[in-house]
Amino acid sequence: MATARPALGRVLPGSSMLFLCDMQEKFRGTISFFPQIVAVSARMLQVARMLDIPVMLTEQYPTGLGPTVPELGAQDIRAVPKTCFSMVVPEVERLMNARPSLRSVLLCGIEAQACIMSTALDLLERGLDVHVVADACSSRSQVDRLLALSRMRQSGAFLTTSECLILQLVRDSAHPRFKEVQKLIRDPAPDSGLLGLFQGQSPLLN
Repeated sequence: MATARPALGRVLPGSSMLFLCDMQEKFRGTISFFPQIVAVSARMLQVARMLDIPVMLTEQYPTGLGPTVPELGAQDIRAVPKTCFSMVVPEVERLMNARPSLRSVLLCGIEAQACIMSTALDLLERGLDVHVVADACSSRSQVDRLLALSRMRQSGAFLTTSECLILQLVRDSAHPRFKEVQKLIRDPAPDSGLLGLFQGQSPLLN
C-alpha cells in the first residue's frame, strides 16, 4: 500500500495571502523582540506589494490596545478590528472566500500562543496551507513562543523564515521583480531571537 505523500507546502503569489496580526502600540513594550518582528513583517509586506499578494491586517481590541504601529508601513490598509483571538472573523472570511484560488496563508504577528495559533488552527481546519513566518512571530514569553511554534507544527503548519518564503514566492532570478526583491533581502532579516529556541532539546527539532 502506497504511503500518503507529505504536503510540500509550495507557495505561489497567485494563490497566497499575507496575514498581519495585531502589531499594535500597546504591545510595543511587552512583546519580546517586538521591533524585529515588526521589521520582518514590514519586509514581508513590501514583497507582497511587489508580487500583488493580497494582505489582511487585524487589530485586537484597538480601543484599548491602540492602532497598528506605523513602522509596519500598513497605513494604506484598513485594519479589521476583532475581539476573538483568531483572525478568521466574518469579514476576513468574506475576503478569503472572494479569492477562490487561495491555497496558502503566510502568517506574521503576535502573540504566537494566542492569536497566531488560533488563526493557524482555523486556517488549517479550512484545508489551507499555513506558513508561519517564525522570525515574524513572537510572544511576551519565549517559552510560550517556543511551545506555540511546536504546537502549530504538530498540527500541520509549516514553520519557515521570511527569506525562505520570499525566495519561494519569486522562484526564479529571471523574475521581473527579482532585483527589487534582492535589494530588500541583501541584508539578513533582523535577529528575532529564534536561534535560542533551537538549542538543546528543543521540540522544534523533533
